[in-house]
Amino acid sequence: MAVYALTGFSLVSLLSFGYLSWDWMKPSLVADVATDPMEKSLPPAFTRPPHIIFILTDDQGYHDVGYHGSDIQTPTLDRLAAEGVKLENYYIQPICTPSRSQLITGRYQIHTGLQHSIIRPRQPNCLPLDQVTLPQKLQEAGYSTHMVGKWHLGFYKKECLPTRRGFDTFLGSLTGNVDYYTYDNCDGPGVCGYDLHEGEDVAWDQSGKYSTLLYAQRVNKILASHSPKEPIFIYVAFQAVHTPLQSPKEYIYRYRSMGNVARRKYAAMVTCMDEAVKNITWALKKYGYYDNSVIVFSTDNGGQTFSGGSNWPLRGRKGTYWEGGVRGIGFVHSPLIKRKRRTSWALVHITDWYPTLVNLARGNLSNVPGLDGYNVWPAISEGKESPRTEILHNIDPLYNHAKYGSLEDGFGIWNTAVQASIRVGEWKLLTGDPGYSDWIPPQTLTNFPGSWWNLERLTDGLRKSVWLFNITADPYERYDLSDQRPDVVRTLLMRLVHYNRTAIPVRYPAENPRAHPDFNGGAWGPWASEDDTEEWEGIGEPLKSRNKKKKCKICKLRSFFRKLNTRLMSNRI
Repeated sequence: MAVYALTGFSLVSLLSFGYLSWDWMKPSLVADVATDPMEKSLPPAFTRPPHIIFILTDDQGYHDVGYHGSDIQTPTLDRLAAEGVKLENYYIQPICTPSRSQLITGRYQIHTGLQHSIIRPRQPNCLPLDQVTLPQKLQEAGYSTHMVGKWHLGFYKKECLPTRRGFDTFLGSLTGNVDYYTYDNCDGPGVCGYDLHEGEDVAWDQSGKYSTLLYAQRVNKILASHSPKEPIFIYVAFQAVHTPLQSPKEYIYRYRSMGNVARRKYAAMVTCMDEAVKNITWALKKYGYYDNSVIVFSTDNGGQTFSGGSNWPLRGRKGTYWEGGVRGIGFVHSPLIKRKRRTSWALVHITDWYPTLVNLARGNLSNVPGLDGYNVWPAISEGKESPRTEILHNIDPLYNHAKYGSLEDGFGIWNTAVQASIRVGEWKLLTGDPGYSDWIPPQTLTNFPGSWWNLERLTDGLRKSVWLFNITADPYERYDLSDQRPDVVRTLLMRLVHYNRTAIPVRYPAENPRAHPDFNGGAWGPWASEDDTEEWEGIGEPLKSRNKKKKCKICKLRSFFRKLNTRLMSNRI
């Protein structure tokens, strides 16, 4: 039986705050009551394809929105969610690239080869070029498509860039994290470069502008220059609130009473992002888009608890397959929703947006068979049952195998040392090493995490490699039922076996020195030529280029590019 250690905060005190009460998970009474008496008499009709605005935030914790009881101010998100449909059984992936790839393709990671980690800046890797993307399908349906923000789906070839994957325009970063003002990103000591791009060019002139505000301004500009009579899709992938923790001073001042410095900066970034969403919503109304629009809001993974984020009362954090890593903040706001002002407990996964949005756009899905996502619009708009009954959170054969896992522990059908997780109905199974497993209350103490007195920790279970939870009854994953229900464990292991048979080899090549920004004028960007032929050697093996003469040519140009980079940097200064 698991033994828990909680010091500083007693279980009674936590209950008194409402953190562990079941009432916390219930829909808001205010949000579930329609305040407009004319609402039922004015059912919206789809007279033409709707404008679609998809807003994705980065590393925002499950607890870090006002309507989840947060101490962070998010009035815009709270109002949009209250007037729309809150998705309280909504799942994403535990880290950046996997969530973005599944959103854009409608497929699980195991079906795109991106089931391990993220795409790193120096890897010759990107979203597989044979995948038909969501913006490409919307283009086919007559949409103008625009992306603003963080890409993080690879860029080693120009064919990998957003403008080659279905977006008419792009302003944003290609890598995983950049400075919010300078847009510099270092991928290790001495491997630094500028990363803000406009289309396929480096946007040197935008340096110095805070990214959250810059991106909201760009959305405003796009809406101002487009006709609301023509359908538009805007994918807004905010860099916020990923590290580094940076915010305009006026937002930090609002949280001056917060003792924890990281939490204070993080809260400021969240509130700034909230106001950016307010400005985008205002622009939709100002320029005549709002009445025929669908706004989708989603986080990309759980919050990073040691960088200001909070997933309380869920277990775990970003990078883990506990609920704190994969349960997301999500809602849909639209005048076109038939049953507004409510909370939905329909099971929804980030892969579902692909078929859902293409269907809303009256697009054709017949040429993209094998999607893992479902059309969940009837569940969202009308309150119907979700067509989704299970979610494969992932199978990662390259992640460090659990020390105590074995094929024997998996009934001879699954090696429980392999990191994997799946949800089927109300049951959730985890095998291997699911990641950091503590429950961490909001970080409001001055010296957290230097002191562990507000951290509830699991003190045993380290020798395990299989966990089973009834997520419906136990959303905080406190009661492992794997020993009591071996029948359910075996059933879910069989589902993992089924999915694993459909998996393609992992695409995780070794880093290539040709990607260094020094060879690209000091900026991150495509570095492999279009005629380079790459060959995958198998699971986890590096790509080997057949065009080896390029390396010598690069070596001869090394000195030239360094001198050019020095001149460019001096001009920027």
